[in-house]
Amino acid sequence: MSHDPTVNAGDIARLAGVGRAAVSNWRRRHDDFPHPIGGTANQPLFSLRQVESWLRRYGKSYQVSLGDRVWQRLKAAGDLRLGELVAQAGILLTHLAETRGTEPVTGEAASDGRPGGRSPVPGANPAAGDDLPGVAGTPAANAAHPDGTGDARGAGVRHTAGSDPRATVDDPHAAGDDPRTAGDDPRTSGDDPRTSRDDSRTTADGPRMTGDVTRTGGGDPRTAGGDAGGPEVRSAAGDDSRAAGGGPRVGGPRVGGAAGVGVAGAAALDPELAALVIELAEQHDPLTAYEFLCERYLEAHSRQLSVTRDDVAELMVRLVSAGGATVLDPACGVGTLLLAPAGPATRTGPQTGAQPPAHAGAQPARQAARMLGQDLSETSAAITASRLRLRGLTAEVVAGDSMRNDGFPGEKADAVVCDPPFNERAWGYEELTGDPRWEYGLPPRGEPELAWVQHCLTHVKPRGLVAILMPPAAASRKAGRRIRANLLRAGALRAVVALPGSDLWLLRRPSPGERPPSDVLIIDATADLPSVEPAWQAYLEDRSDQTVRIIDLLADEVDMTPARHQRRDDVGRAFAEARDRFLAAAAVPPDLKVLEQPLDQPATTLGDLIKEGLVATSQAPPKMAADAGDVPVLTSDDVLNGTPPSGFTTVQQGLVAIRPGDVVASYSSVRVMADGGAVLGPHLTLYRVDARRLDPDFLAGFLRAAGGRVTTGSSRFDVRRTRLPRLSLKEQKSYGEAFRQLAVLEDAIRETSTLGQALIRLGLDGLADGHLHPQS
Repeated sequence: MSHDPTVNAGDIARLAGVGRAAVSNWRRRHDDFPHPIGGTANQPLFSLRQVESWLRRYGKSYQVSLGDRVWQRLKAAGDLRLGELVAQAGILLTHLAETRGTEPVTGEAASDGRPGGRSPVPGANPAAGDDLPGVAGTPAANAAHPDGTGDARGAGVRHTAGSDPRATVDDPHAAGDDPRTAGDDPRTSGDDPRTSRDDSRTTADGPRMTGDVTRTGGGDPRTAGGDAGGPEVRSAAGDDSRAAGGGPRVGGPRVGGAAGVGVAGAAALDPELAALVIELAEQHDPLTAYEFLCERYLEAHSRQLSVTRDDVAELMVRLVSAGGATVLDPACGVGTLLLAPAGPATRTGPQTGAQPPAHAGAQPARQAARMLGQDLSETSAAITASRLRLRGLTAEVVAGDSMRNDGFPGEKADAVVCDPPFNERAWGYEELTGDPRWEYGLPPRGEPELAWVQHCLTHVKPRGLVAILMPPAAASRKAGRRIRANLLRAGALRAVVALPGSDLWLLRRPSPGERPPSDVLIIDATADLPSVEPAWQAYLEDRSDQTVRIIDLLADEVDMTPARHQRRDDVGRAFAEARDRFLAAAAVPPDLKVLEQPLDQPATTLGDLIKEGLVATSQAPPKMAADAGDVPVLTSDDVLNGTPPSGFTTVQQGLVAIRPGDVVASYSSVRVMADGGAVLGPHLTLYRVDARRLDPDFLAGFLRAAGGRVTTGSSRFDVRRTRLPRLSLKEQKSYGEAFRQLAVLEDAIRETSTLGQALIRLGLDGLADGHLHPQS
């Protein structure tokens, strides 16, 4: 990257804390305002450095955070290279953690004999780019191990170029055992013109690198690369004899180098950007720095990258994995499922100096014996390897197509978790027709998810568990009926759980001679995710009442859609309860006298009442959050629906405690509070009245009436101009009681509407299922 990071007018406004109109005025009024260096006439781009300098010169300085500065530099390379550079930053930070004495894998020496934490080059200065992998022009980027291998500690992403039959996993040089791999061979400097540094295309057959490294033994001295401790890449792409039904697996050396340590074809970080990344790591720690970059990367590519929800990922791992187990994810993406056992960004290795916590409430990592992962994208695989290694987890990640080129043939894990790509028709149906993985039947061309199910079962030990996300249609599609039936007969499929947007299938590999179960757990947890673990535990202990008999499923269409199998035994009781609540919710409107002519009464305004001291107003602190903490918060939705406080916040200055009798108003509703014990939430205004002279229900009623008169398109409503009649306290209370009855009626109508919908649904289901019968 040779050009500076750029910002548009909106970015400048955000950095300076002003509106876009102010930025336009600066451009017109100040001749020395930075000129555009790119973009278009309507969307000009400016140099971030020049803009910062100008802001400081005019006393409008806004220091861009170091994290934002690093991200802007990465993003300046363009979307096509962004993922590669994020992966390179992970390799750099992993190496930095080790050479600075923050080795994630505690107590483990380097594979070349160095103790963990010692710099590989005496006197090396990582901040200057000395001996750093993936940094252009540094010793680590310009000197490779003779065989092209890297250090295999911690999380490794392997590359095996399967085009050369000489390159096998049995070759000691390809395995990294050649004593010449110490990296001091003078022949290892330079670039191989046959090796493309810019092409890392991913095809349907897996990652394909132009200029594959096929030399084994001593390696090609012209191959630029070397791994100075960062994650190396192994690719499962290439000739795969297993896909044809057997035969030896073809492999090759790992590939690294200045063209991309860890990601084939990726460009190395330039020294200036590398220094910024290192500075960010020193400001916090390598793991926190990298997680920040990964979060930004996922946000920038949210449409291209499918990431499993954190709560679903944690649930999947808890259901199938125990501490100390070997866990495999054959479609790992950026590592969400493999990271779930470790929790948030936690560190297990020693840290230098005081470091800020990576995330609030971070829990200690629950170490697994091994983490195995594979993904079609080399960039995603490299990012996963760095994220795992920075957490001190022992892991191996493979870049390649799991269906066509299994990166772990013969491997049996204790548990498998998987969120595979849905509806991928080009999954290899023609090539894999005779694959031995299809124990339960050849997956139809249009059922790739059933291929993933059987792939996962192949890689789990007997009695081992599999958690895999599936499209809801996979539970009922006619094409997959035979495989679903075989999974049920064998006792492999144990549970189908409906989640928001997908289904979760829980499977268990049967052990030889084991008697299959007679039922399967089928539940709908779309609105109650925490209910899944208790239901699964009850099923394992043979005390669940949410099961369906397998024989009933086999006699039908083998339709395991959770919505179809919800229990209906309590429909009658639920209908009776809903009917009683519906009848009890009815409210009586106030008995109001109709006047022929409106009363002409002296009036005042809310603003005057505030000036006279009859009303005091309060609002919540600016930028107050109501989604975490121990202090209950009344939210706008609570005011609208008349529900108890549902938000929570932390103790901080400026919190407004609510008392009984306070009037709380939002943009759409007003309510008199009957209870205290909570604090005022965002976007709410509290009116505290002098109860000796002003009735709160009286005030609330007129505020509600004034807000209801504001029509669409009118000017902004000024609540202080709300008019109220000047009445004695006794007359105010009469008005207040009528307003209160109307508020009760409004709540009752809202409740009866909800109950009515439930009552109709239960009535329809009960009559159709035979649990209800018309009165004779």
